[in-house]
Amino acid sequence: MGIEQNPYEEGKRAGVHPIVVIFGAIVGLWLFIWLFVPNPKHKQGTLPESVQGNIPEEPDAAPVMFKVNTTIQEMNAIGVVVPPQATDSQIVGLLKRFREARLANTLSTLLPSTTPKHKLGEHAVADIYIFSDPQYASPDAVRVLTRGAHTPGELYPKAVQFETAMEQVRGHYRIDLYDTGNPDHGSLGFADESGVHSKHYRRVF
Repeated sequence: MGIEQNPYEEGKRAGVHPIVVIFGAIVGLWLFIWLFVPNPKHKQGTLPESVQGNIPEEPDAAPVMFKVNTTIQEMNAIGVVVPPQATDSQIVGLLKRFREARLANTLSTLLPSTTPKHKLGEHAVADIYIFSDPQYASPDAVRVLTRGAHTPGELYPKAVQFETAMEQVRGHYRIDLYDTGNPDHGSLGFADESGVHSKHYRRVF
């Protein structure tokens, strides 16, 4: 019989090499973090309730003038421009004015229809963006915002960057009458459905 080799000879270790074990542990930890620990910038399907700070309201503030700059009916989107000197209180007032008109079925007297002849109304679904700078109320910028933060950049190679456009939004009014529990969402600043939001985002209603 041959001499049986001892697997535990001096200077050798049985089993998996320690470096392999350490590498496997590192890879496993990385996968756990990537798969299970949420990234606060990319929460799916949630809108932040608000960012710290009070909502400015001045009951006696004069209503702000506005102009419709862009309407993209196929995306149910409207870009509105207000004067640069408009205050946040006036933006809040405008958002509430839009909502009150929507509830009274008179929003079409203020804004173009986004869902013409729809059974739920002329604004069954709408994204209304309020800007002070007309260049960001352009069709390209409004398309980028409506598409959302995770739209591949090559779809709009000449358009303004999402992050840049997002920070220029003074106010945002989202209508979705299919969401019977919460059909109206109004905010200073902007947040998309993934949870990505501008620095000055504050929910109004």
